[in-house]
Amino acid sequence: MKIFRFNQEVGKQINAFGSNFVMSRIGNYHGEFQLGCMHIDKYGLVGRHEATTNQLFLVIEGEGWVTGETDEKLTIKAGEAAFWIKGENHAAGTGNNTMKAIVLEGENVDPAKLMSE
Repeated sequence: MKIFRFNQEVGKQINAFGSNFVMSRIGNYHGEFQLGCMHIDKYGLVGRHEATTNQLFLVIEGEGWVTGETDEKLTIKAGEAAFWIKGENHAAGTGNNTMKAIVLEGENVDPAKLMSE
């Protein structure tokens, strides 16, 4: 057995689109989908941008906000997920909280098949 890390210390600082968060890459599976962990500190931001493919943002710790096309900030917390389709403008961030999210990206990602709204 081997132990691998995806904590904030092994991630990469992301600043694109005015962002301020750390991304720890977990895997890229034969071009079908990629998986990562976003570490968003207090007042952190995943800047508004267009989704290049379907994206599922699964909050595993903390609380923050997400937006879609309307730019309306919706609160999201651990145990909840946001889903953006390819081409959808979106953003995410935190206020006085921190948030960690596993992000699953890929053309065939579709949470409606297994997850409840």
